[in-house]
Amino acid sequence: TVSPAKGIYKCFGCGKAGTSVNFIMDSQQLSYPEALKWLAKKYNIEVVEREISPEEKALQNEKESLYIVMQYAQRYFTHNLHNSDEGKSVGLSYFIERGFRHDIIEKFQLGYSFEERRALSHDAVKNGYKAEYLVKTGLSILSNQHVEGNPITEQDIFDRYTSRVMFPIHDVGGRVIGFGGRILGSDKKLAKYINSPQTDIYDKSKVLYGLWFAKKAIQEKDNCYLVEGYTDVISMHQSGIENVVASSGTSLTVEQIKAIHRFTNNITVLYDGDSAGEKASVRAIDLLLEEGMNVKVLMFPDNDDPDSYSKKVSPEEL
Repeated sequence: TVSPAKGIYKCFGCGKAGTSVNFIMDSQQLSYPEALKWLAKKYNIEVVEREISPEEKALQNEKESLYIVMQYAQRYFTHNLHNSDEGKSVGLSYFIERGFRHDIIEKFQLGYSFEERRALSHDAVKNGYKAEYLVKTGLSILSNQHVEGNPITEQDIFDRYTSRVMFPIHDVGGRVIGFGGRILGSDKKLAKYINSPQTDIYDKSKVLYGLWFAKKAIQEKDNCYLVEGYTDVISMHQSGIENVVASSGTSLTVEQIKAIHRFTNNITVLYDGDSAGEKASVRAIDLLLEEGMNVKVLMFPDNDDPDSYSKKVSPEEL
């Protein structure tokens, strides 16, 4: 029950009660300062914080700039996918062939990076984003031609991702902090996936793909499904199962487990049915038990994973 006049709420299920700030803290799993900032941003209220040093202020401003650049990149890749001939014929057709519905493609903000090696870098600089921040987010790579000590210009950089479908990675508050890019060709010399490097806003050992979309369902179901890849998460969402996250780009870490533990004590491991998946499951189980989680494991038939298996059965059967 919520009383707007009194500014309080009471849950008769779990017994929690408090102010609007407490409600945001509980529902979004945020600290008190984070909840205040969340509310302030929602209602365009300026937050006056304690006096901080010029160095701290500069660091805050730079991190905020990195978030803004990543938000731009997500919109850019998504626009490419839906509004360019190359994006529609190569990227969008790939997602459709994989069986993803349009609403799911839009929900996860999937995108496409052009074949042109400097496409993103050129468009970003043209729209006022600094080449320096493109490098610091990992979106662009600094060429060997750049002279150390000189300002970074558009001519000094080229895109990290080319000819790839793009999977934005969000933090627990919904901000884009990284990307995973999957190549569509069959060139064995190129990595199937390229993930964002470690940056000031993206620490892959602490981030779980899909947690932003899953946290509410994890709380409601009091269980979290742990899978391996981006498409596993997306396919399960398409089948109506939303309490699912992936440890993409890294083996499961203690920090990732703690992120899940904020929302539930229960976890079900859904790794691939091959030998590599079994080994990953065993390693994950040991870590999960050490962190006090209640663990279940579901093994798929040989050579199946959550993505491929969901294509063979109905959502109810899954």
